[in-house]
This record gives sequence, C-alpha cells and structure tokens, in this order.
Amino acid sequence: MIDRGKHSVLGVNISAVDYQRAVANIIEAAEEGVPFSCSALAVHGVMTGAQDAEHLYRLNGLDMAVPDGQPVRWALRVLHGVNLPDRVYGPRLMLETCAEAERKGLPIYLFGSSPAVLGALSENLTHRFPELKIAGQSASRFRTLSAEEAEDLVETIHSSRAALVFAGLGCPRQEVWAYEFTPRLGLPVIAIGAAFDFHAGNKATAPAWMQRVGLEWLFRLFEEPRRLWKRYLLLNPAFLVRLAIQRIFPSREIASRRPTTEVLYG
Repeated sequence: MIDRGKHSVLGVNISAVDYQRAVANIIEAAEEGVPFSCSALAVHGVMTGAQDAEHLYRLNGLDMAVPDGQPVRWALRVLHGVNLPDRVYGPRLMLETCAEAERKGLPIYLFGSSPAVLGALSENLTHRFPELKIAGQSASRFRTLSAEEAEDLVETIHSSRAALVFAGLGCPRQEVWAYEFTPRLGLPVIAIGAAFDFHAGNKATAPAWMQRVGLEWLFRLFEEPRRLWKRYLLLNPAFLVRLAIQRIFPSREIASRRPTTEVLYG
C-alpha cells in the first residue's frame, strides 16, 4: 500500500495514495461505522476549489481526495516530487471498493443520478459481484432539499443498514454532498463522478491508451462537446497556468473560507 501524505495542488489537499490504500481506508471506516468522506478529483474537480474559496474549504474538509486524473497525479510529481505509479480513477475505485465490500459482507447504498441509471447500475453491479449487498438506492431530485427532506434522506439511508454510500451527482455537487452529509450519516461517503453512468453502460469510457497518457478529457469532449467544451477548453489551460504559478511561487498561500450556508443539494 502507498500513502505519501497530502499535498497541495492549487490549494486542494490531494492524498498521494494508491488504490489499495484508498480502498483500505474506506473499508476500515465502513467496518468501524464511522464517517469518512472521499472524492476522486480530476482537473475539473481541483479547479472548482481553486476558483472558489468556500468550495476549497469543503474539499479540504474531506478525509481523502484522490488523484483521479493523470494531470493531477503528474502535478503531485512536479510540485512535490511525489511519484505515484498510477492515478486513482473514480470508476475503478468504485469497483475495487465494491469487490472488498462483497468480500467483507458490507452493504452499499447508491445515491444520485436518475432512476433509470440506478436500475442499470444495480443490475450490472449485481452481475459482476453476485454476493454484493445493495442495501438501497435513491435518485437525485436535482435541486436543493429542505431541512426536512435532508433528514428524511438520512433516515432512509440509515434504515437501509448500509455500511457505505456511493454518491454520483457530478462535480462539484457530489463533493458538497459528501462534505455536508457524511457527518449526518456517520458512514463513509465516496463521491465518484461519472462512475454511475460508466458502470450502468450509459456512457463509454476512453480507450486505455488515452487514459494512460492523460487524454481521457479529449475522448469525453468528442463524446459530449456541447456539455463539456467549457470544462476542458477553458479549465485545462487555466489549470496549467495556475500550476506554473504554484511551481514558481511554492510558498504562495491559497485562501479558503468556511461556507456561510449549507447547500443540501439532493
């Protein structure tokens, strides 16, 4: 297992871990029944924190933010000399966590996306992991919740007796959800981005060679140009510029600010 601590990438504290360590941290918290928040952050996820002081506070309030994208893994090496053998890709992290949850008899809960995606995802996970216990699932309402609705959601998840929760709401909503709901649930919450769509068969994944060389963003841009062009064509260059600034001025502080209100997106 690899754990080389947390290191700032544009102010976001990224955990320099491998899959084995990340899964072990999640499963240990699930077995102990304690809160543990985790997100897999690619360039877009890091930039949401770099551009928003309140969201930066939330990201750094998570227990573990793993380097989902190759550029984030490379940034750890460029900025801090931390050379990981691989990134910790959210969809793969979900599968490896499910495999260990199946082995240990830990029920999981699926939260987010749409009923159709959750249905296909549950079916595919059950096919892949026949002994995996899916305690329950709730689709997103794609809006903010009232305090009462948030409490109802927490009670629903508690009543399912799930040991851990996967949240698939898209970035940055899923990180906000993990930050706000993990203390309420008292369970591990893993925000894993597009993994729900990928494992449901709703979206195609990039070829392995494109993932290895950091071109997954290009594949996704061609797949969904209208939705993703701003994310990749504007944020990717901005990420590189900010990375260069941090490399030149490593002691420069990047301020965060505690959120003044809760979002309660659900």
